[in-house]
Amino acid sequence: MTICSLPGDFGFDPLGLGSEPELLKWFVQAEIVHCRWAMLGAAGIFIPEALTKAGILNTPSWYTAGEAEYFADPTTLFIVELIFLGWAEGRRWADIIKPGSVNTDPIFPNNKLTGTDVGYPGGFWFDPLGWGSGSPEKVKELRTKEIKNGRLAMLAVMGAWFQAVYTGTGPIDNLAAHLADPGHNTIFAAFLSK
Repeated sequence: MTICSLPGDFGFDPLGLGSEPELLKWFVQAEIVHCRWAMLGAAGIFIPEALTKAGILNTPSWYTAGEAEYFADPTTLFIVELIFLGWAEGRRWADIIKPGSVNTDPIFPNNKLTGTDVGYPGGFWFDPLGWGSGSPEKVKELRTKEIKNGRLAMLAVMGAWFQAVYTGTGPIDNLAAHLADPGHNTIFAAFLSK
């Protein structure tokens, strides 16, 4: 794997992080996972807030969701999350170390994934529309789009977090306030005294 052959590579590596081949494998997988979580996070921030504002849902804001009462106590939820995510991350790590080692289903051994790349499991559950199969050019184009959208989602989540910290409201409320009074409700308003 060379840095120039990666999806989403534009030759920008001022710190030389891609110069070590073994670390590059890890960085590639880390970016994919962070991009996917950020895209889910951005959807989880913007969509519920927009639907709540439209009156379709009645959900707490994403930055106060930790204060809500859930069906189990926090310790139980943490242990369950630790078990499930620990299992998934362990399998992901094993696939990075030895590609293809986790392509057999641990519960149903007859289910096997073949011809998949590390970080792109494929199969019915992870690629139901079959976008991961096809010409290498098309697959690289889709993977590049995933990385680009993931990078954008990471910035969007960071922006939503900054908005929540400085204004105490979510991004949809901030957008509505800005559109109502663009001269005063800007990024600079958070730094001006009221």
